Amino acid sequence: MKCDVVIIGSGPAGIFTALEMVKRGSSKKIIIVEKGQPVEKRHCPKDKTRRCVSCKPYCHITTGFSGAGAFSDGKLSLNYEIGGDLPTLIGASLAQETIDYVDSIYLDFGADTKVEGVSNTAAIKEIRKRAIQAGLKLVDCPIRHLGTERAQDLYLAIEHFLLDHGVELLFGYECSDLILQSGRCLGVRIAKDGDGQEILADETVVATGRRGAEWLDRLCEEHSIDHIPGTVDIGVRVEVRNEVMEQVNEVLYESKLIGYPLPFKNKVRTFCQNPGGFVSQENYDNDLAVVNGHSYKDLKSDNTNLAILCSHNFSVPFNQPIAYAQKVGELTNMLGAGHILVQRYGDILSGKRTWEKELSQSNVRPTLPDAVAGDITAAMPYRAMVNIINFIQAVDHVVPGFASTETLLYSPELKFYSNRIKMDENFNTNIAGLHCLGDSCGWTRGLMMASVMGTLMGRRLC
Repeated sequence: MKCDVVIIGSGPAGIFTALEMVKRGSSKKIIIVEKGQPVEKRHCPKDKTRRCVSCKPYCHITTGFSGAGAFSDGKLSLNYEIGGDLPTLIGASLAQETIDYVDSIYLDFGADTKVEGVSNTAAIKEIRKRAIQAGLKLVDCPIRHLGTERAQDLYLAIEHFLLDHGVELLFGYECSDLILQSGRCLGVRIAKDGDGQEILADETVVATGRRGAEWLDRLCEEHSIDHIPGTVDIGVRVEVRNEVMEQVNEVLYESKLIGYPLPFKNKVRTFCQNPGGFVSQENYDNDLAVVNGHSYKDLKSDNTNLAILCSHNFSVPFNQPIAYAQKVGELTNMLGAGHILVQRYGDILSGKRTWEKELSQSNVRPTLPDAVAGDITAAMPYRAMVNIINFIQAVDHVVPGFASTETLLYSPELKFYSNRIKMDENFNTNIAGLHCLGDSCGWTRGLMMASVMGTLMGRRLC
């Protein structure tokens, strides 16, 4: 097969690369290769089974058109300070300008016009005051909430738009390797059901998301693609009653708090807050089960969940952050017999495990029905666990009741970011014709900034 541009991965970065080229009237032939299925064929059986059935050959929540974004909470952060380090590569003003442009595209495809966290300045000031007193930084960022079910409808509309404008989508194909010759990328090798073939292209774009971070790291080592060790986030998903988070939910929708708790002073932050949301499970390679959170537009629970993540950076002699996080996840999965572990905060402080009977008697009932009550401290590294405990106590000054005995902690919450690919401002790697985008390249985190990177890539490929 031959084309002008081949894109590996149909998450936001890959989608918006093709979308921008189409919108600018490009006549170049574009092929998108996706390991999973189109949006309309993605479905998690857990809706009916109430238990994760470990779908093979991949998890439908993390894999398929729109990536994990279609089955996530679907939040678009409208501030360039949120979403990774892309602004340091392209400049803050261009990043914000492109965010505004991408936001308009999402609106064109049906995103909710309401923006959360832009009113009630007096209440925001009061929350910030309490955060400062607790030694935390509040980053109040305007949020456009798509909602899990609405995000799927939106990306389905984009999928149809690309098909209608001649973009070829190859579903069920896995990229096995890059085709390199004399320092230039000539395309990719793909396979489906054991049938392999090559796609030759003038430009190759790798945009495989967090799901493909380990795969891209392997390619970097095999083909000498310049990169540096990246960051990995290890943490927990916290769940409390909506009443505890009521003010923050109403004023900010999502409170992004950052701290450097003693004694280690590592960066710890909140992430992906879901008012009235549901804790969920995602499966990665090697049957690794990790926890996440969703929030629907219409369906609401009695709880709010959010992640607390500790950032880990490694250097000499160890430089395999993804492998490290996977080992933490595997150990936690072992304790939970392949399921997500959940423990009450008060039990952690008391040095005891949590039992199922105690969960059934608590005010906070788990929204992840097959989570296993147990002891997450038996698997969580000491440094990360101390950071999490001290950070929760600091957040309790901002949100009274957050550190209650019945607050639930689910584990493992892991965010895999690829070792950062070295690129110039035009996203050129040291391999001619090869570009790496989105969360898989280590420069972005989340829907909006990955979409921004794809948009800029599309402009430059035009």
